[in-house]
Amino acid sequence: MSDDSSSPAPLPRHFIQQIIDADLASGKHSKVVTRFPPEPNGYLHIGHAKSICLNFGLAQEFKGNCHLRMDDTNPTKEEVEYVDSIQEDVRWLGFDWHEHYYQASDYFERMHADAIRLIQMGKAYVCYLSTEQMREYRGDLIKPGKESPTRNSSVAENLAAFEKMTRGEFDEGKAVLRAKIDMASPNVHLRDPVIYRIRKAEHHNTGNRWCVYPMYDYAHPLEDAYEGITHSICTLEFEVHRPFYDWLLKTLDTSAKPQQIEFARLNITYTVLSKRKLLELVQEKRVQGWDDPRMPTLSGLRRRGYTPASIRKFCEVIGVTKFNSLSDVALLEHAVRDDLNKTSPRFMAVLDPIKLVIDNYPEGQVEQLEAQNNPEDPSAGSRIVPFSKTLLIEREDFQEVAPKKYFRLTPGQEVRLRWGYYVKCTHCVKDSAGNVTEVHCTYDPATKGGDSPDGRKVKGTIHWVSAEHAGDVEVRLYDRLFLKEDMNDLADDEDWRTQLNPQSLTVIRGKVEPALLQLKPGTRVQFERTGYFCVDTKDSTVNRPVFNRTVTLKDSWAKQVAK
Repeated sequence: MSDDSSSPAPLPRHFIQQIIDADLASGKHSKVVTRFPPEPNGYLHIGHAKSICLNFGLAQEFKGNCHLRMDDTNPTKEEVEYVDSIQEDVRWLGFDWHEHYYQASDYFERMHADAIRLIQMGKAYVCYLSTEQMREYRGDLIKPGKESPTRNSSVAENLAAFEKMTRGEFDEGKAVLRAKIDMASPNVHLRDPVIYRIRKAEHHNTGNRWCVYPMYDYAHPLEDAYEGITHSICTLEFEVHRPFYDWLLKTLDTSAKPQQIEFARLNITYTVLSKRKLLELVQEKRVQGWDDPRMPTLSGLRRRGYTPASIRKFCEVIGVTKFNSLSDVALLEHAVRDDLNKTSPRFMAVLDPIKLVIDNYPEGQVEQLEAQNNPEDPSAGSRIVPFSKTLLIEREDFQEVAPKKYFRLTPGQEVRLRWGYYVKCTHCVKDSAGNVTEVHCTYDPATKGGDSPDGRKVKGTIHWVSAEHAGDVEVRLYDRLFLKEDMNDLADDEDWRTQLNPQSLTVIRGKVEPALLQLKPGTRVQFERTGYFCVDTKDSTVNRPVFNRTVTLKDSWAKQVAK
């Protein structure tokens, strides 16, 4: 009998998995059908990734289907550009809806017919109150609502009025169709909610076919029913809308009985995930578009160098709960570091260069040194790096007067040049202002490859590039877009824009080994001792790549907080 005591314990199943387990065991459902229903009024962000991974992941786990559905019920805010970007992002994350692609606008005829059914049942009526009046009539949590003057109009009158709305005979805002439920309900969302409004705007899918459009709360449950969704998973703010969801499906007596289940949406430190605010950042040109690498959009994260695997891992780690919380962006950064560490080839790049002259190295000699591409992955092979008398190193790798435990270049101290030789610093050269312009050293020819035949050890290893052979590149150092940890915790009168980080982007010129000039856009690499970078997919040109910093090698913010 084998001993399985060393096997890892299975991960606890979250509450939605438990609900589905019970539904399948009881026979309530024989197949699981979920959906991801974004409104195409902006680009998807990291919060949507949590929902994508959850809905598509559940369908995969239970061998069911997940539908991709565009909830395009508002023609004034939606565009084909957003539809295309949503499809690209879902595929990039590693999921596929196969033949199950739908649009709310494909159901407009059917939804309109169901609205007429509600009128015929005496469950809907046309109301002419203004927005302000409707708000006043609705009441509040203490005061019950007041009935609209047309609430008890006849079926014939409401059918005729809705027909006029549909034909465009009313101006926008002059009439709406409301469900007739209960103006005294303790849930204000059941106080005769609006289910159709007039919008005289061209729709990206249906053109000018319609003058009336369904409200999301009306369209959402009907779409779920039409498609046979079994588990309709929403974020917590829709919990108070669930009674209307259930009322509508029960009133129309739909054959499908989808269940709405709510979970906590993603909130993440130093980030805003409001579509409205993200749109304002783009429109006000505070960022360089939806795919700006500082943005939390999936297109921005992709351009910055994040991998689909790292985002899926992050979504797995934060879990699925019923309680709102704030996730640390450091978890996302850890996920991408962990993934890139395994997969990214290493290269040498110097971002703040200073000359290192090896005085005893033969003048004019160039050696081709072999360097491993990824010590974490021997199968990644090696490359050739040119080495010469004059190198470039990071300015911070030399100190004329060094503190204790400083293991880099300082007069009299020996260090290892990565893939090269041991060198000992002898002196430095300064300009008239006292700034160091050159560091001088000698090398030990017997230490080629980075090891000493006499067994002596050095504690410091620094990277370098050959001055003669180095390429000149633009490097964009991205940092967090906001200064405040919890962007939801702002004073009522505080403008969230005041928290924008003025240091969120620093552009510098770097010197890189020649191999880095040949990389294709989108290639992810590690700059040794510096961080992970990605060749920009928009601004790079042949032999002149632009490098975006994905993430530093370590969490530099943790050090700042500790100080």
